[in-house]
Amino acid sequence: MTDEKQDNTGKAGSGGQPKSAAKASLPTLNFATFIFSLNSSALVQLGMMEDPMTGEKTKNLPLAKQTIDILSMLEEKTRGNLDADEAAMLKNILYDLRILYVKEKG
Repeated sequence: MTDEKQDNTGKAGSGGQPKSAAKASLPTLNFATFIFSLNSSALVQLGMMEDPMTGEKTKNLPLAKQTIDILSMLEEKTRGNLDADEAAMLKNILYDLRILYVKEKG
């Protein structure tokens, strides 16, 4: 792949990323930001937060359950490999999401 300069048509620029993506200030990607991202997705799916794409609150309980199950799987698979803060954060997020899911399902 060649290293082309990007123009305003969205063509690939340096590194193959669009100019706007290269300039965007994203948070550092680590375990906590990944878990917070999944938590935010679950909250949107539970109808607790507005969907950033539509600006509306909608519920998708099957998708919320799947996201909660993914977080649960991550908790199981990372057990013993997280520091105390990461483990506590994941445990608390899972607890809160499970309570919200049961309330919404009921």
